[in-house]
Amino acid sequence: MAIDIKADVDAVQQIGAVPKVLDLAARITGMGFVAIARVTSDQWICCAVRDSIAFGLEPGGELRVETTICNEIRRHGNTVVINDVQTDDVFCNHPTPAMYGFRSYISAPIVLIDGAVWGTLCAIDPTPRQLRTPEILDTFQLLAELIAAQLELNQRLERSQADLIDERKTAELREQFIGVLGHDLRNPLAAVDAGMRVLLKNLDTGRAPEIALGVQKAVYRMAGIVENVMDFARGRLGGGLTIKQDATLPLTPVLEQIIAEFRTAWPTVTISSSVQIEEPISCDRSKMGQLFSNLLGNAITYGDQSRPIHVVARTLDGTFDLTVSNEGPPISEKALANLFKPYTRGDRPSQQGLGLGLYIASQIAQAHGGKLSAISTGRETTFSFVVREQGSKRLSESLFFGFETV
Repeated sequence: MAIDIKADVDAVQQIGAVPKVLDLAARITGMGFVAIARVTSDQWICCAVRDSIAFGLEPGGELRVETTICNEIRRHGNTVVINDVQTDDVFCNHPTPAMYGFRSYISAPIVLIDGAVWGTLCAIDPTPRQLRTPEILDTFQLLAELIAAQLELNQRLERSQADLIDERKTAELREQFIGVLGHDLRNPLAAVDAGMRVLLKNLDTGRAPEIALGVQKAVYRMAGIVENVMDFARGRLGGGLTIKQDATLPLTPVLEQIIAEFRTAWPTVTISSSVQIEEPISCDRSKMGQLFSNLLGNAITYGDQSRPIHVVARTLDGTFDLTVSNEGPPISEKALANLFKPYTRGDRPSQQGLGLGLYIASQIAQAHGGKLSAISTGRETTFSFVVREQGSKRLSESLFFGFETV
């Protein structure tokens, strides 16, 4: 597993007691340079330092690990103490003291709970020091242990915070699903139940088609809610929305079918359309149909239903554009800023549904490499999704959706 050295340096810097630890280590030993070093098989990195002899290392500074005694400590895990290099039986001929110009040296390993040597608390000085005393050794090793304990504590805290965030997200998602089952699906389901009971009593009357139409609308609404919630769950739990692009079948019939379904479900709303598309268009037709359905449904539900909705689909200059326009009150700037976030409902708290339609539409847009945006002025609102072809005469992933809706 790769080691994030910068994160390790930052972790030490975030420990508030580090300056006091370094100061205490300097005072009890008399050493002019004291440092906390992150030591790996490849690197020796200074994480924190107290330097009164102008050794020249700053936090983030690096020494060649193979030239350090700390590298040897990393391997054997024992404290090394040198009162005076010149009289020390083990280190009198060691190259490191001569390379870095010190006579006295002390270094204790920083050992984590799993037994791994994370680094060292080390100190050097150009003059000899009496370091081999129980008071100095015990205190210096204790300071190294305190650093290790604080690093472990901070790591556990970070993991706990991450787990808490995940738990909160899971709890939020669970509550949202409960809300769907307890409220949003209950309403259209109740409408279907009531409609069917009324229909059974009026099979031989002229009201049957009207009642059946009401039932059909409720079914459409339930289907849209379920589809949006499933996509939302897949996006949140599975890491994103998955699309399957191909250009083997045309997109035009998908758009025409959606328009026909809305005309059937809302016969009092006038929907005019003009579709002139140069096929094929490489996209996920099912998802594109869902995007179009979400936005068109939004236009019908929250636009002025007494005014006609105009749909124009065409390809031009390597771009496919689809516009759906209707009149209605403008969307406020505040609502526009949150329009594509999940579980937001524009300017109307009484809005029906989950507030997922525009969010799912924007996710489908992103999955196709585009972006869904909105502009609202006067009584006209425009949703647009644009992806332009790059370096090819044939349109592949170029889509523009403009909707006048509220």
